[in-house]
Amino acid sequence: MTTGPEYDEELVTVSDTQVTWLTQEAYNRLKNELDELIENRPVIAQKINTSREEGDLKENGGYHAAREEQGQQEARIRHLQELLRGAKVGEAPANDGIAEPGMVLTVRYDGDDDEEVFLLATREEGGEGELEVYSPESPLGRALLGAKEGETREYDLPNGKTQKVTLTKAVPYGG
Repeated sequence: MTTGPEYDEELVTVSDTQVTWLTQEAYNRLKNELDELIENRPVIAQKINTSREEGDLKENGGYHAAREEQGQQEARIRHLQELLRGAKVGEAPANDGIAEPGMVLTVRYDGDDDEEVFLLATREEGGEGELEVYSPESPLGRALLGAKEGETREYDLPNGKTQKVTLTKAVPYGG
């Protein structure tokens, strides 16, 4: 295992991006969804039991559909529990003009006069808002992470070329 200042700084950056910042509204919405899914567990279990009693499981479409629904529901429950466990609620990032999760970024791409505005966050954080959401794990998100207003960064495009992007503004997300 490598140690030293480069490794430590990299480790801090990685752990910082794993924190999910949520507005109180987004947290409440996701918590309500989780509670409803957990309350619905007996309904799904009953569907499975009812379908099982209909006979041969190999040719029982209702049974297999209910099992599939249960699997999807349990996966969503685990995802929401993990997300909410690591969430920071209502703690907006500092209004310091630095690109980080929970910030609304305004950028200008090299060779383009138009600006683009988006939220640097996960899909769950953005909810059903008006803003486009880019993950801090996306190529653009990783390139901009830690950038200051006026700073230009580069990231790789899917076609193998690189794109320069300038951060023109970074403000905390208002919800």
